[in-house]
Amino acid sequence: MIRSILYIILSGIAFFCVNFIVKLFGETDHQLIKGLQHYPTHELVFFRSLISFSISFAIIKYRRLPVLGNNRKWLFLRGTSGMIALTLFFFTLHHLPLAIASTLQYLSPIFTVLIAGYLFKESISRWQYYCSVLAFSGVVLIGVNDISGGVHISSSDLIWIGLGIISSFLSGIAYNAIVKLRTTEEPINIVIYFPMLALPLTGIWCLFDFTVPRGIEWLLLLLIGIFTQIAQVLLTRALMFGKTTTIVPFQYLGAIYALITGWFIFNEQLEWISLLGMVLIIGGVIVNALIRKQVNPSGDKGVNVSNG
Repeated sequence: MIRSILYIILSGIAFFCVNFIVKLFGETDHQLIKGLQHYPTHELVFFRSLISFSISFAIIKYRRLPVLGNNRKWLFLRGTSGMIALTLFFFTLHHLPLAIASTLQYLSPIFTVLIAGYLFKESISRWQYYCSVLAFSGVVLIGVNDISGGVHISSSDLIWIGLGIISSFLSGIAYNAIVKLRTTEEPINIVIYFPMLALPLTGIWCLFDFTVPRGIEWLLLLLIGIFTQIAQVLLTRALMFGKTTTIVPFQYLGAIYALITGWFIFNEQLEWISLLGMVLIIGGVIVNALIRKQVNPSGDKGVNVSNG
């Protein structure tokens, strides 16, 4: 279980790096890196998928694994739901303040736990529900602090907020599909389905709307793909080796990464409400893990799979 928690934490850091770069490409004013072009969402998904697919395909061929895997129905569900969820999330990053888009994305652990309880009959105690709500409340407090600091939400943003919630729900489906696949698939086979499905769709879209990268933008696009690959592999391993209801709430720590980055890089002030949010997040995930340990003192063990 400790290994799964470490995987999910490192995955969250890698995902944050991806989201941070995507946000840079979506900004038109006050850029951290001056002169960056604005990139359409589908093009960012295309480059992300192209790099991730290339890495995954090379590993699969080297290890002589079947590219399409075994349980193709669930692999297709994981790839499709993940692809739509990510595309919607990138759209919200471009149209909503970072704090709001991130807060909406952190609904996904709640959806994941609820779906896992229904689909896999994982035992979820009343206190674990409370801990999930406690951690999410901390995320909301961090977002509220940014809104009170001058972030304005217009009526047109409600559409993007709705799409952000849908994105989180689809992420919950994708995560549970990974759990379903842990007895039949290698992690790398699960990872490749997302870019394999996204590439043709976003590639066709890019024929009609494409921004030619220049200079440092090539490096940033490459980093999006590399960090994505790292994040996906770590996330897949975490869900394969551990109990969903225990490890997924650790994704809330991503809100703290964002808060600290804003403090150091963008000189944002750490108000008391943000600090309270950090305490709630850390408290929620730690208590959740301790409760799970008491329920199963021997520790939760995922299905043992070979390295991918």
